[in-house]
Amino acid sequence: MTDTAVQAAHTADAAPVAHRRLRFNILRYNPQDTGSVPRMQTYELEEADGMTLFIALNEIKEKQDPSLQYDFVCRAGICGSCGMLINGRPTLACRTLTKNLDAEITLAPLPFFELIGDLSVDTGKWMRGMSERLEGWLHAKGPEPDLRRLEERMDPAVADQVYELDRCIECGCCVAGCGTARMREDFVGAVGLNRVARFKIDPRDRRSDEDYYEVIGDDDGVFGCMSMLACHDVCPKNLPLATQIAFMRRKMVAIGWKK
Repeated sequence: MTDTAVQAAHTADAAPVAHRRLRFNILRYNPQDTGSVPRMQTYELEEADGMTLFIALNEIKEKQDPSLQYDFVCRAGICGSCGMLINGRPTLACRTLTKNLDAEITLAPLPFFELIGDLSVDTGKWMRGMSERLEGWLHAKGPEPDLRRLEERMDPAVADQVYELDRCIECGCCVAGCGTARMREDFVGAVGLNRVARFKIDPRDRRSDEDYYEVIGDDDGVFGCMSMLACHDVCPKNLPLATQIAFMRRKMVAIGWKK
């Protein structure tokens, strides 16, 4: 290759890459403002390398509209606070790369949960109510739990099963995508059934099978699930939610459970 050809190749390599112009259609509504009405608002910005929706929304808020409401904490897919509808699909904004989306993107808040404003919803209130209803915490053995027992060695296989279900970040995506939750206001959702399954596996929990089945063995629990697999499809942590629900339902049918 001649010197001229080499120089031309280097020049071509150094040429800046043209970035797309992204267009965001965002549902805006502030229920705290009596004058606010739901509307779509459009923003445009230039896509950057490695841009996530977190980065894009921050740029919109900082440079175009400081009134835009949305939630972020960890930016690493751990806290679950940035769940929203991205082109109609419940998922985490911080883990969504704009390069994997079309240049025109539609954003809306997660349905089912109480709206705070724009893309921000209160999943915490619903999650707390669900947890209290299912008693979704470790019931240690004995009237006066020995905290040292909570640190006892656990069989590695069992520990792996507990850890797998414990990866749930309670982002609300599974509930937002659930058809049953739309029809049954008291349905505990895949996130609630996953929590019960997690403690049922944990050998440190003192509850019996009947205790678990009592809180989920009705139409607001495992028997209400219509098995449309949306929870399985949209879970950002890829948890086997539908599999766990089907497993618990089969076990309860096998013992002839009736509530």
